[in-house]
Amino acid sequence: MSKAKVAIIGSGNIGTDLMIKVMRTSRHLEMAALVGVDPSSEGLARARRLGVFATDKGLEGLRSESVYQDIDIVLDATSAKAHEHHAAILKQDGKRAIDLTPAAIGPYVVPSVNLDEHLQAHNVNMVTCGGQATIPIVAAVRKVATVPYAEIVASIASKSAGPGTRANIDEFTVTTSRAIEGVGGAGLGKAIIVLNPAEPPLIMRDTVYCLAQTEDDRAITASVTAMVAAVNRYVPGYRLKQAVQFERLTEKDGVRLRKGDAPLTGLKVAVYLEVEGAAHYLPAYAGNLDIMTSAALTTADRIVETQLQRAA
Repeated sequence: MSKAKVAIIGSGNIGTDLMIKVMRTSRHLEMAALVGVDPSSEGLARARRLGVFATDKGLEGLRSESVYQDIDIVLDATSAKAHEHHAAILKQDGKRAIDLTPAAIGPYVVPSVNLDEHLQAHNVNMVTCGGQATIPIVAAVRKVATVPYAEIVASIASKSAGPGTRANIDEFTVTTSRAIEGVGGAGLGKAIIVLNPAEPPLIMRDTVYCLAQTEDDRAITASVTAMVAAVNRYVPGYRLKQAVQFERLTEKDGVRLRKGDAPLTGLKVAVYLEVEGAAHYLPAYAGNLDIMTSAALTTADRIVETQLQRAA
């Protein structure tokens, strides 16, 4: 097996961009099918023009076709509710699932942080766009210091938030907060998303705040810089907007995580990021969508690469 056949469920912006990425940049994946539910879908029409099998009858439509038998990995770019239904079917059929929704049925995966820990998982979850952009930074700070609290603010262009994103706002905050803790390593996490209506649309911006119980700001800066470089290898538009910022907190101005708690001291770390999309299909300002498709592609490629190495 030189390449693994993959199907993408969801023929909207994310699914279509992911299809283009697989066809243009993947090392180990081959597009087998794009699945949707709208007969007039532009994504399905594009797939057919590119010679990719497409169905507007959903996952059941794909399952009824012979092409389904050869598919190894299914990438789901629909919604949290839809993936709950799809996940059970794919598991029954023995297909690996990469979940781009906030359903979080499988373990959270952020490629630069914990991908190698979950290469054998049947279903992996790509958290959220904000999670993919900010959890690496929390993990970088946690690598050199205890992080009792981390908070992220993801600001995306309103035009880049389609129906799926808008329908999953509540899941976004819950899923991202949990992953800040479970993957990033923070004791307590909080996530906020802002849909910015500015015209022309603004590139995705992310702010990460961490309380770090250390005095070594140089170690934090070095760790964050190294992590930004790691993410940039699979998301070329991912970058720091300015130097990492620090504020030393004393008992007088320390952070109280809960009412009645003693104030926590240390360093308040602020990291400001920008995520520009690769513009394979989506506009460059849609970095929020690009980082999700790039993370999913990297995950699928790495899973197949590992399979090939074991078979060699």
